[in-house]
Amino acid sequence: MSAPQWVTPVDPDAVAGTAEALFRSTFGGAADGVWTAPGRVNLIGEHVDYAGGLVLPFALPYVTVVAVRVRNDGILHAVSTHTGESWHGPLDDVAPGHPAGWAAYVAGVVWALRRSGHLTAGTGFDVAVHSTVPVGSGLSSSAALECAFALAVADLAGLPTDDSGRRQLITASILAENEIAGASTGGMDQSVAMLARPGHALLLDCRGGATRHVPLDFDAAGARLVVIDTNAPHRLVDGQYGNRRATVEKACADLGVATLRDVADVDAAVAALSSPAAQRVRHVLGEIRRVREVADLLDRGRITDIGDALNRSHASLRDDYEVSSVELDSAVEAALEAGAWGARMTGGGFGGSAIALVPADRIDAVVENVARRADTAGLPVPQFLHAEPSGSAHRL
Repeated sequence: MSAPQWVTPVDPDAVAGTAEALFRSTFGGAADGVWTAPGRVNLIGEHVDYAGGLVLPFALPYVTVVAVRVRNDGILHAVSTHTGESWHGPLDDVAPGHPAGWAAYVAGVVWALRRSGHLTAGTGFDVAVHSTVPVGSGLSSSAALECAFALAVADLAGLPTDDSGRRQLITASILAENEIAGASTGGMDQSVAMLARPGHALLLDCRGGATRHVPLDFDAAGARLVVIDTNAPHRLVDGQYGNRRATVEKACADLGVATLRDVADVDAAVAALSSPAAQRVRHVLGEIRRVREVADLLDRGRITDIGDALNRSHASLRDDYEVSSVELDSAVEAALEAGAWGARMTGGGFGGSAIALVPADRIDAVVENVARRADTAGLPVPQFLHAEPSGSAHRL
């Protein structure tokens, strides 16, 4: 087995330089500016954002950068270092499913801002994209792209970018992902990309949009949070994510509530539903309780005590929500075996990433055991990322 593969954060100025170089080589001349937004990891609160639940994500030191220049012909021309592909076309033609692929997340933002009356029809953009957020890892590379570009558009169009303005950009980014890209995700990813604060997690109430910054100082606790990218395929648009969301929405209708947050008697609600809806609802309601539990522990500085809640979250996602995978289960089990306080899958599931809360002096042992277990089982080679609570989207 080769040495574990760490993905080291890249200095934002270096990331910006790559985007600017691509811009110049593609479009000639300089961009009007460069903007960045982070990927994210969710500490706890999975598959509850679209159920009106509570989530507790934080921004990562892995970012997407966009170099952008305004044009006055209503055309979008977007290029990316990731695929080497570009998209060029009239923004008037943007519609659900068009354009396809990564360009949908860029074009969709303009479509949403035009639909809400925040952007005039004649405005177009040249865009060059470079990212250090691993694509397909469940760390929200799509929201990082949406939010970096949304902030760029807002700055260039003179739209407000204070807290209220950022919340409007969050709404536009969610619409882009739901309506144009066709991914039925909730609003957690966009919210943390726009509102994150260094050294904190973001407690987001997805029912009303209220937020609170919760202190998260791993160094003070002698702890580390490791992100384990399993390198297993991670797909949110193949029907599985949408199926879970549809089941939750139907359960709400059957129970006569607007969201599952409105359920007063958990046991009665679960008993009133048949499988698999009963299992899905049990996960959502239990996960919301676990988010409250973890936030309370963090408020009291008890980071090392949240491990049990992380473990229970994974078991629920694996057994009741059925969104884990052999790669995710392997990573979680290996981390715990090597001394992690807690571990769980994170993100939408069906592949992607796991997290492990680890004593600082056990990090090498945990990482090596996760890699060894994957190698022995013939699973994809995982890679490991540093999870340091970072800041939100901004202009560089």
